[in-house]
Amino acid sequence: METDSKTVQGQAQQALELDKAKLDRYLQQLRDNQNLVIGLLGGVVAATVGAVLWAVITAVTNYQIGWMAVGVGFLVGLAVRVCGNGVDTSFGVMGAALSLLGCLAGNLLAVCVVVARQEGMPLLELLSRLNPQIALGLLTATFSPMDLVFYGLAIYEGYQFSLRRLKPDELAKLVK
Repeated sequence: METDSKTVQGQAQQALELDKAKLDRYLQQLRDNQNLVIGLLGGVVAATVGAVLWAVITAVTNYQIGWMAVGVGFLVGLAVRVCGNGVDTSFGVMGAALSLLGCLAGNLLAVCVVVARQEGMPLLELLSRLNPQIALGLLTATFSPMDLVFYGLAIYEGYQFSLRRLKPDELAKLVK
């Protein structure tokens, strides 16, 4: 009995083995259709939208929500995947980097919303006075170790969601 189940298991595994030549051809076809520049543009737009949404939600709720970073990572990764259609690691790295930048921008905008309210100053006026030194000072002053957890999750999502995965029906066509 044990031999029979091992044989059946082996046959099932063989039936599910991918044809390497078919897989290589299909991956090359996917690589020919990927577009890093369009993926980058989509990711930048998504990071910007995510950062602005983060600031708007902070303004509306009067509460800085760290989980917004996770949403930014998801949004950026999705945009990079949909726009770039990439299967190479470079798309994941780009999605991760843009997710981090979107989180930093979102966090900075949210802090600016709070500061503008406290100072009774229009937000656009405060933003016009920002320079890299002031921005870094604001981010440093409001930094919490928990931010690292949320940024880490956003980076992970940005990487994972940026890459195009093969669907089961595509894999089925590549079986020996």
